[in-house]
Amino acid sequence: MQGYGESSYGDGFADVYDDWYHDVSDVDSTIALLTSLVPSDRLREGRFLELGIGTGRIALPLAETGARVTGIDASRAMIERLRAKDPSGKVSVIVGDMLRGLPDASFDVVFVAYNTLFALRSYERQHELFAEVAKRLVPGGSFVVEAFVPDVGRPAGGNVGVRTMAADRVVLMADVHDPESQTVDGQFIEFTDGAAVRLRPFSIRYSTTTELDRMATDAGLSLADRWEDTRRTPFRQDSVTHVSVYRRASVS
Repeated sequence: MQGYGESSYGDGFADVYDDWYHDVSDVDSTIALLTSLVPSDRLREGRFLELGIGTGRIALPLAETGARVTGIDASRAMIERLRAKDPSGKVSVIVGDMLRGLPDASFDVVFVAYNTLFALRSYERQHELFAEVAKRLVPGGSFVVEAFVPDVGRPAGGNVGVRTMAADRVVLMADVHDPESQTVDGQFIEFTDGAAVRLRPFSIRYSTTTELDRMATDAGLSLADRWEDTRRTPFRQDSVTHVSVYRRASVS
């Protein structure tokens, strides 16, 4: 998408993200899953890193458990929303690209929630991210990826639909799918009576679970578990979402 950059999504959605996506996935089960990946006697010493931390939907309640949480996001607008909700600074925050700006530190768990991995808009950048994450995982550490399962039957071309409608406001979503490049470019278009039109762009390059597993293998990680969601619903052939846990080998 012409003019689209690493911070475009966050800058476009920061003011509505908590309202639109607060229930996009279950926070309580996500926290339970993430904390289960660190032995209970080490939880307060365990270190977590969230890629694409946004407004802190997951990171803030995770920090409330006593875990040490760091997050990175390219959007200053998103980070400002997070900091407003976390005045005491329980979560350490880095403003930067989630591939190039990763901290030089070790973590027990690195996680990327709700399709955020696909914000890296090429196979090569996603592949490189797995390698960079692997370098930062402690032996036995986990990389958790939450994403949709691509619909291989979706045709190429454009689609327009209605997200929300009220007497004085309508939000449309328009997108264009290219199955060859595995990309979707789109806009949420907001019309409010008496106000200027507001555009909220998004652009992703999706990967199949097979591709993600290959990236993990190349980085020296192995698939430890895969579920349909963070409630650990069994993953099936017709599942439309997945939560995959990749693990770095423990020292023998």
